Amino acid sequence: MKAKKMSKGLRGMAVAVDAEEQERGANMLIGERRQYIVALAQKQGRVLVEELSQSLGISQITIRKDLDYLQSRGALQRTHGGALLPGPGALSDPSLQEKEGLHSQEKQRISAAAVDLVKEGQCVLLDSGTTTTAIARALKKFSHLTIITNAVNIAAELSGTDFEVLLTGGALRKNSFSLVGPLAEDMLHEIHADVLFLGVDGFDLEVGLTTPNVMESRVNRAMVKAATTVVAVCDSTKFNRRSLSKIVDASAIHHVITDSNLSTEVVEALRGINIKLTLV
Repeated sequence: MKAKKMSKGLRGMAVAVDAEEQERGANMLIGERRQYIVALAQKQGRVLVEELSQSLGISQITIRKDLDYLQSRGALQRTHGGALLPGPGALSDPSLQEKEGLHSQEKQRISAAAVDLVKEGQCVLLDSGTTTTAIARALKKFSHLTIITNAVNIAAELSGTDFEVLLTGGALRKNSFSLVGPLAEDMLHEIHADVLFLGVDGFDLEVGLTTPNVMESRVNRAMVKAATTVVAVCDSTKFNRRSLSKIVDASAIHHVITDSNLSTEVVEALRGINIKLTLV
């Protein structure tokens, strides 16, 4: 009898745990749910519609829509009954070290043009990334600036200057050395910057500016709201490209600095929506 009672008790605990998981899944934002699905696929190598539906308490139709969306962004490859990780290089969230050597000459030219927009004594907001790291190095020619950043490596880069350097706080993303989460967002809601230099992984005129990480996109969005002038800094390969999580519409950007390989079609489109464009 005791064994039977214990068995019933364990089943009850299992039901309670399943209910908690389903409640958590149902309360997730769409972007958070999709980020969770990608993370699970990275851990397990695949995801199944039926299992996701049960664990998250979401209908299979909704899960299939999520997987279709993630496939359209190159994050997953749809299969019958679920999805797999895409082939090598298709899931676009490389580490900072991996991106450091890509398009290095273009990044140097972009950073040189970026610092021409800065004046002594201003408050400059720097997003994480290799292009913004190059801008941080170029800013060392100034004497007095206030730098606000969510990038630990940028703060370290500027530690030997006389600048006032403020870190946002937050949880560390080891892949990008960036700080994300509610602490970072709350700090950004309380400040104002003269100019933001924003690096992006995708710049699509229809979808907007995008990044592979949902939490990163929320911090970037708070940065855009905190700055008087928003300058997107990215090489031309980032255009007509979409990543997982949207930051803002293209119309939220005031100025774009990119390399001269940008297509004529995109150049005309950017100028057509009154975005100032600097080609280097």
